Amino acid sequence: MKLRDLLVGVNPTQSIRNAEVEITSLAYDSRQAGPGSFFFAIRGEKTDGNRFVFDAVERGARAIASELPRPWNPQWGVMYANELAHGIVAPKHVPDNVEWIQVADARKALAMVAATFYRRPAQALKLVGVTGTNGKTTTTYLIDSIVRAAGHEPGLFGTIAYRTPRSSRMATTTTPESLDLQGFLAEVRDAGGTHAVLEVSSHALAMDRVWGCPFAVAVFTNLTRDHLDFHKTFEDYFAAKRRLFEGTGCGAPAVGVVNTEDPYGPRLAALAARTLTYGLKNGADVTAKRFALSFSGLEFVAQTPAGKIEVRSRLVGRINVYNILAAIGAAIGLGIEREAIEAGIRQLESVPGRFERIDLGQPYLLVVDYAHTDEALRNLLATARELNASGRIITLFGCGGDRDRAKRPLMGEAAGRASDIVVLTSDNPRSEDPLRTINDAVVGLQKANAKYLVEPDRAVAIERALDQARPGDIVLLAGKGHETHQVLRDRTIDFDDREVARRILRQRGFGSQGHKA
Repeated sequence: MKLRDLLVGVNPTQSIRNAEVEITSLAYDSRQAGPGSFFFAIRGEKTDGNRFVFDAVERGARAIASELPRPWNPQWGVMYANELAHGIVAPKHVPDNVEWIQVADARKALAMVAATFYRRPAQALKLVGVTGTNGKTTTTYLIDSIVRAAGHEPGLFGTIAYRTPRSSRMATTTTPESLDLQGFLAEVRDAGGTHAVLEVSSHALAMDRVWGCPFAVAVFTNLTRDHLDFHKTFEDYFAAKRRLFEGTGCGAPAVGVVNTEDPYGPRLAALAARTLTYGLKNGADVTAKRFALSFSGLEFVAQTPAGKIEVRSRLVGRINVYNILAAIGAAIGLGIEREAIEAGIRQLESVPGRFERIDLGQPYLLVVDYAHTDEALRNLLATARELNASGRIITLFGCGGDRDRAKRPLMGEAAGRASDIVVLTSDNPRSEDPLRTINDAVVGLQKANAKYLVEPDRAVAIERALDQARPGDIVLLAGKGHETHQVLRDRTIDFDDREVARRILRQRGFGSQGHKA
């Protein structure tokens, strides 16, 4: 595709000298650049893509997009003086045959060019975006199941995996970078798909990963403290979520589905062309008057603008009543018939790592869950208490390293107030000392006067949590859920709470009588 065709709507700050350059690929990582590629120098949290433009050029890039003017000039010298001194950035010139395109916003430029490169796949699909602190993954899985039950072929993109009709791969971020996302959406379109359901994170919205994507439906689940290491203030965090409802360069969504029981929900209610509210309080458009909870699942009748919907679900807990109501609202926004909504909810048996039971015949309940914020822990513990009122609750959790420190004591307090015993351990420590994350959480546990044990080694900690369990108890392994790796300071190791727990249970003689493995 010619460079001039890719730049439609991008508005570079200067005229293009050779708009007829043939572009064969796009890249935002210089290691992915090759002959004929168009490299986007994006400034990230940890590094600046401008440092790698010469690497991209050496690999064959024919065009560079950057927020900086063409090197070398005084601005480059000031910005990279330290790198120059240490040889990290070499004082090179970009060859004249490489087009330098200065843009006001490199991220938006990447999103727009990627959409054009892949022939605007988002416009050929009905996109559903789900944002919020908690419940995004479960809600997207429900919507995906409903869309499938209606006879459509969707793509599904979120925390667990990126799935198209042709392939499925493990997710690296909750929402893919714009270039990758447009490629995935093109794969859905080219395989005959009609819909795409996305978890849209606050990071993705702040970084314009979904810029240029027209959403048919936007869903807001809730807003609680998280990611303040990135957003700095809670209002900034909300402002990022709000962008999904304001529109991502394509106008507001056709339908907004909003949890108005959340204090921030009403602030989103008038942004979409049409708004459907959901919740358990009177006045919501999609609601449930009463429901039955058990470890077998949920049953209730949803009252909706499309009529009554009979809900039978294998998902458990009050929090999933909200997730189901959100999914129903999204399905109504998509125009899906009531029968397909009921079938889709019924057909979803589980969501990986979300209140996932591990049953090898042990005399206590064992559940793995992704809860990694204080509010998510409170919801998890409330579900456990409601379903297992007579047994003790033993909760294992840790706090992620290199993330918001202020939420760690809040997590400790949430776990401590609702658990009989807490086992405090490591999560993904990353570059941070695990003992530091543990000490931060201990403050909250002590405030709650909790009974707790400390074990930094997560595998040993799981064993110690199971040591505490008596018949009738429930053990909650919280924080990592579906994750199959643990990120340490110097390496990433294979680690799956579910597999570790199963191994320990088998060592103790369980699992040999036909129980689930």
